[in-house]
Amino acid sequence: MALTWLIAVGIAAAIIPLGIHQIPEGHYGIYYRGGALLTSMTAPGYHVMAPFITSVKVVQTTLQTDEVKNIPCGTSGGTMIYFDKIEVVNILNREAVLDIVRNYTVNYDRTLIFDKIHHEVNQFCSVHSLQEVYIDLFSSIDDHLKRTIQNDLNILAPGLYISSVRVTKPKIPEAIRRNYETMEQEKTQYMITTAHQQVVEKEAETDRRRAVIEAEKLAQVAKIQYGQKISGKEAEKRIAEIEAEMHLARERSLADANKYKSATEAESNKVKLTPEYLQWSMYQALAKNTKVYFGNSIPNIFTTDVKLDDQSKKN
Repeated sequence: MALTWLIAVGIAAAIIPLGIHQIPEGHYGIYYRGGALLTSMTAPGYHVMAPFITSVKVVQTTLQTDEVKNIPCGTSGGTMIYFDKIEVVNILNREAVLDIVRNYTVNYDRTLIFDKIHHEVNQFCSVHSLQEVYIDLFSSIDDHLKRTIQNDLNILAPGLYISSVRVTKPKIPEAIRRNYETMEQEKTQYMITTAHQQVVEKEAETDRRRAVIEAEKLAQVAKIQYGQKISGKEAEKRIAEIEAEMHLARERSLADANKYKSATEAESNKVKLTPEYLQWSMYQALAKNTKVYFGNSIPNIFTTDVKLDDQSKKN
């Protein structure tokens, strides 16, 4: 009996460690029993399951990068090229883990991403030429793949999201590659020549603008100086006019004053030169005269010149 217990304990001690397992951070554990997917999931940490009956699979629920390598692509012109590597950054929502694993197994990315990348790349190449795939539209391939695959995932596997797609330059036949390199060299040389020509034109334009600005500055200075001269001449003219007006006014005032003085003196004389005043003036003049005249003709010395002449003739 004791031996049986010992055997049972030994078997249990050997089996229980087989059922202990660890789920790493950023992952969830899903379980199969008899090949059927169970509805339970476990978070990161240690867990226990029934060994040999139940199996565990770990599913990542953080950002992961799937690398799809060596993808053949036939262009619309029949040239076969190869994309060395396309990286797809994606993340699986925790709530969608069971549904996606149930529909597409734990290797869901093989069906939903890897195979889908091959399909979409070939679809893109089949409707575009080598020039478009290799040069013209290359920068838009990653956006095209991301948009197309995400649209399909929204229908087929909701909860799986594409964060970004990175596409490497495709490999093309060596002869064609050399032609592209030659064309790129010629294009670069043309760009250098064009850039140099633009620099020369820019310098010429700068010189022309500088000359125009200098000419405009000189013209403005000349205009200002001309305006100053005109203003000076106008000021001198105005000063001369004012001086002439002042002189005219002064002369007119003097003339008016003289006229008034003459008119006043005339009026005064008209009033003053009475016979009495004239006689009084005569006496005043005689009183001042130091000469004394004797004779019969003394009264006639105060008469007019004509009378004096007649008197002389008579004498």
